[in-house]
Amino acid sequence: MQVRHAFVAVGLVSTVGLLATACSSSSAGTTSGVVVAVGAENEYANVISQIGGKYVKVSAIESNPNTDPHTFEASPAVASEVAAAKLIVQNGVGYDTYMNKIESSSPSSGRKVIDVQALLGLPDSTPNPHLWYKPGTMSKVAGAVASDLSALSPGHSAYFHANVVKFDKSLQPWYTAIAQFKAAYKGTPVAVTEPVGDYMLQAAGADIMTPFGLQADIMNGVDPSPQYVSLEDNLFAHHKVKVFVYNQQVTDSLTASFLAAAHRYGIPVVGVYETMPVPGYRYQSWMLAEVNALKKAVTSKASTEKL
Repeated sequence: MQVRHAFVAVGLVSTVGLLATACSSSSAGTTSGVVVAVGAENEYANVISQIGGKYVKVSAIESNPNTDPHTFEASPAVASEVAAAKLIVQNGVGYDTYMNKIESSSPSSGRKVIDVQALLGLPDSTPNPHLWYKPGTMSKVAGAVASDLSALSPGHSAYFHANVVKFDKSLQPWYTAIAQFKAAYKGTPVAVTEPVGDYMLQAAGADIMTPFGLQADIMNGVDPSPQYVSLEDNLFAHHKVKVFVYNQQVTDSLTASFLAAAHRYGIPVVGVYETMPVPGYRYQSWMLAEVNALKKAVTSKASTEKL
């Protein structure tokens, strides 16, 4: 699947090739015994930080919730960060392919790369790349991070795995909120722009009324058919949906028109994100806030457009 996403800056590959030499020493990827790590998206960086704690130095490549990650352009500075890392977590499914290009241009036998698509055993044809909204994803990521950090820093293995136990326990309020919503409001009809929150909505038992073809067109920057646009408009005009789940990070005139229609017809709006809102959130609290916003929309007809 080709997702409308990151582009590698002109000259980046050659720049990374030069950086590879500078980062090829045995000390690359560590700072005073601390593992240097990178999350392609800040939600993955956050999980690395929670598992690695004081024994990792983590940075996120994509972290601004006020920008469109689909237009992200990797720079030589990004290439330097990635080339220096000993542990990398990236999404896969065509979402952050710039990472593969940088990694292949700065090979390192000691580098650990966790590709979440591969970790979950998903094919390249997976239609929805927003894997962090899928319950269970980050528990597996946390376990993989602990295993790789243990290989890189064996003396702290017990610490890393203890943090996985804490992390898994901290996910339970989110899982419980999803289960409670499903039990009380299964079949709630919702409209969306892109499939950003679809995994979570499906787990919560919501009925996504927006055709996936329309979602995919918007996600991939393709002009949808007039029939799709008309269908979405009718969902609002005829009150066929109770909630509009809006990707407030990726907007254009079409999605803005859908948002205006939701406002016009009194459909509450829940904003979803492609990168974790910061500050104030970690992965678990972000996901729980999204479910709580969904429940608030259904029970109180109240919008939470931005967290």
